[in-house]
Amino acid sequence: MAETRYGFEAFDCAPALRLEAHERVAGLQFEALNKRLERIELMIERLERRLWLTVYGVVGVVLAQAAQSLLQVNG
Repeated sequence: MAETRYGFEAFDCAPALRLEAHERVAGLQFEALNKRLERIELMIERLERRLWLTVYGVVGVVLAQAAQSLLQVNG
């Protein structure tokens, strides 16, 4: 039972308010986590593009050297 102190009833809603505050904090944390994940995904996409560009560059150099050696052999 709620005790009466100083002419007021005891405040029984504190657990509900704590739960609501915890839900808000958890919501903000999930929001921040989603934003971080989106940034990480963008960075991974950029890194992947750079990686493919590097692979194509290496393949291009290898093919150019092969073509050059073929021209030297035939020339």
